[in-house]
Amino acid sequence: MNATSTEALAYEQRRAAFVVSSDAGWLDLDVIHGYLTRSYWAEGISRELVERSIRHSLCFGLYEWGRQVGFARMVTDRATYAYLADVFVLEAYRGRGLSSFLLEAVMAHPDLQGLRRFGLSTRDAHGLYRKFGFSGLARPERMMEILHPDAYKRKESAW
Repeated sequence: MNATSTEALAYEQRRAAFVVSSDAGWLDLDVIHGYLTRSYWAEGISRELVERSIRHSLCFGLYEWGRQVGFARMVTDRATYAYLADVFVLEAYRGRGLSSFLLEAVMAHPDLQGLRRFGLSTRDAHGLYRKFGFSGLARPERMMEILHPDAYKRKESAW
């Protein structure tokens, strides 16, 4: 790893009692897996897959006095592209602007500056993401995907 990479450095943003941190040592896998397994996009995901996704991504926890209350994950090469995934704020903490705070911190991370493209998929948070520059696909005819909607309900070797 080259000396200019911030991968090894914890990145933080603070607002009152809340902090967003990229320190993987702070992440609470029970909170993250507990939320994701009941989410519409990752329902039934195994703890092992959540753990693996975290290991291979740039992750951000949102904390109140050290207790994790939110999460976001960037799948990125830190050079040209990043895909925003698994964004959530626990239900009891919604309505306080914490989703915006979390996304402000994520989008300001030094390793995510100057990228050519960001992607994400959302069913219901378009308004939130538009505040951060996301929009519909400029050229949807160029984009393709392989989608396995029941992937978390099948064994990993079922492809």
